Amino acid sequence: MLRNIRIIPLADESLGVRSMAVYVETSTIRVLLDAGVSLAPKRYGLLPHPAEFEALKEAREKILRFSKKADVITVSHYHLDHYTPNFVSWYEWTSPEIFNEIYSNKTVFIKSITSNINFNQKRRGFVFRRELEKVTDYITEADGRMFEYGNVRLMFSPPLPHGPENTKLGYVLLVTISTEDEKILYAPDVQGPISQEVKRYIISVKPDLIILGGPPSYLSGIKVREEDIMQGVRNLKEVLATSNKVVLSHHILRDLNWKDLLEDNGVDPSSVILYSNMLEVEFTPLEALRKILYESDPPSQEFLQWLRKKDKSEPPPL
Repeated sequence: MLRNIRIIPLADESLGVRSMAVYVETSTIRVLLDAGVSLAPKRYGLLPHPAEFEALKEAREKILRFSKKADVITVSHYHLDHYTPNFVSWYEWTSPEIFNEIYSNKTVFIKSITSNINFNQKRRGFVFRRELEKVTDYITEADGRMFEYGNVRLMFSPPLPHGPENTKLGYVLLVTISTEDEKILYAPDVQGPISQEVKRYIISVKPDLIILGGPPSYLSGIKVREEDIMQGVRNLKEVLATSNKVVLSHHILRDLNWKDLLEDNGVDPSSVILYSNMLEVEFTPLEALRKILYESDPPSQEFLQWLRKKDKSEPPPL
């Protein structure tokens, strides 16, 4: 896809889970962007289907495998699908041991836990950093900073809105990885982008390839204003006009009708790339398909009993 930057998608909604994890390799540095993955606790009033847990387990194994190769791991913000916490949770398929495997002795660039952050993320970020300090000495708050590795630069944006301006969801860091002649931009959870500030930032970077979190259309009129969704689509259209390589990911792929949304607003769905396209595997948006999965492949009673248990110390019976 690019000559000097190797990009390997690890997990996202096109692969059946909530994530935007991706591994990037250059001649001088190997980076794992947002080493997190999770499942939606409820969708259509239903808990996750066994197929989702199988995809989650596979995604976690890939993240573990590529974390061993990585020199640097980044944390754009403190939502559980973007970092690995230090506790047992089968909805993230993680544990203290997995946390240690991923982050031990790594250089970890994190979003600030004290500025431009909401209460919930500040609390999660505080716990994450406290546990991180037990396994690595190489932790840096990267907001607005640049780091050089030979001829490769890692540039972190200032904190930018997780959706519209003044959103209660907080702020995220975008990451630009550039060589002498190529540049990629990782833009997680910008939701379109909805924010005009984020749109201007993305266009100003002039990347050769953008990995972009699309608008959360499945929440339109519920948790997100319809006009914000439309703004996100319009801004996506503008971004597409500036780059011929846009990898679309995350929130928008939780909507079974995402292609119709784009087409109805003058965006050709074939003009965007998905993680599943890059890996040449089937598009499997399992969260969006959850209701259909329950109807076509009902879970076993053993699995349903596990789902209802408060104490989930053991993994689900798959």
